[in-house]
Amino acid sequence: MTDKKKKVISLANARDKDKTSDKTTEKQDKKETQEMVYCSFCGRPNHMVIKMIKGPGVNICSECIMICMQYFIMEDRIPSTEVQKVLDSFWQGIKK
Repeated sequence: MTDKKKKVISLANARDKDKTSDKTTEKQDKKETQEMVYCSFCGRPNHMVIKMIKGPGVNICSECIMICMQYFIMEDRIPSTEVQKVLDSFWQGIKK
């Protein structure tokens, strides 16, 4: 399964990915798609979000990532038009 199709993307051992065999990776992919993973920030399960990033001891969903990005961008008080377009299109996609 490619990263585009995976809902849960694990960052654990991401640096060592080249060293793992294809069979091990396939087993891990299958296990990750079957298990319920919850966002450590909002508590939503992986089947209710677009994507989930799974790290060592913490998970974050794509929606929480966008909220964080929006916070950092708005901290500057004046978002550029391009950044605002990206944020608007993301939130429009969520509402559909």
